[in-house]
Amino acid sequence: MRMLSKACSLVASSLPRCSSSAAPTIRGQPSLLPSVRKEWLDKPLLYGIGTLLVMPLTTLHGVGRMFGAGRFLCNMTSVSSSLQIELVPCLQDNYAYILHDVDTGTVGVVDPSEATPIINALEKRNQNLTYILNTHHHYDHTGGNLELKAKYGAKVIGSAKDRDRIPGIDITLSEGDTWMFAGHQVLVMETPGHTSGHVCYHFPGSGAIFTGDTLFSLSCGKLFEGTPQQMYSSLQKIIALPDETRVYCGHEYTLSNSKFALSIEPGNKDLQEYAANAADLRKRNTPTVPTTIGREKQCNPFLRTSSPEIKNTLSIPDHFDDARVLEVVRRAKDNF
Repeated sequence: MRMLSKACSLVASSLPRCSSSAAPTIRGQPSLLPSVRKEWLDKPLLYGIGTLLVMPLTTLHGVGRMFGAGRFLCNMTSVSSSLQIELVPCLQDNYAYILHDVDTGTVGVVDPSEATPIINALEKRNQNLTYILNTHHHYDHTGGNLELKAKYGAKVIGSAKDRDRIPGIDITLSEGDTWMFAGHQVLVMETPGHTSGHVCYHFPGSGAIFTGDTLFSLSCGKLFEGTPQQMYSSLQKIIALPDETRVYCGHEYTLSNSKFALSIEPGNKDLQEYAANAADLRKRNTPTVPTTIGREKQCNPFLRTSSPEIKNTLSIPDHFDDARVLEVVRRAKDNF
């Protein structure tokens, strides 16, 4: 334990502290900065995995469990030279994501369903919060907005179509808008289906996309406000990205999704392997997120609407187009 503590201290000391940064801008709108800046006096977080010192791409799992915590303390992935993404479990199975630009100290969070886990993660590393990005209006993705905004003065960002449904929204974005998070380009993709105003945030320079409840590992979101055609079009837009793009979705659903996927495409060897890996990860209480576009194209039944095995299993007529196949698959999943 003393050796681990020393390694943790080295990792923590290697992380840059939060500092002020230039105002990010969005096409057609003035730049906005939070009105509140706070300094935190707590000690830096001791991350607990010394391999971060030698690996450019690292994920930290389950540190909290060493101390008897019921959740992960953090899951950090450095996806580019200066952008870090930390997975923060919330509620029962939600994930929020803390974004940290190590060059400027700028910090944001995607889909904070509750404030406390986010505050705890920020205070342990003496970080302020500048931006809150919401993929859609559902409470399990926006529940922490107002408390975080009040505490840090963070600006809330979301879809223009959800301007009346996202708590505390300050900056509205639409399809094709380009926004800047510190020095990182963020492309806004409207992805209706789960909700009418759902958006995804694509960081092309970092090879990452935040898909909320549109695309999950091995599934897609329920069609609460949209149509099968809308969801199919939204998914096609997402999977047009490079195969290596990392997908950060809103929930830890992979294990249950894999059981359904195997029930309708049991002969898919890529799916068999992925499902076994997911089961192993969950046994160790380790996240299955992020996934990748390439993996989902191989395994996700909602992206495999042309699969003869899926059509045969669900008795889908050959003349059904892809959107109608997706509709049948979604209905089967809902009743699984």
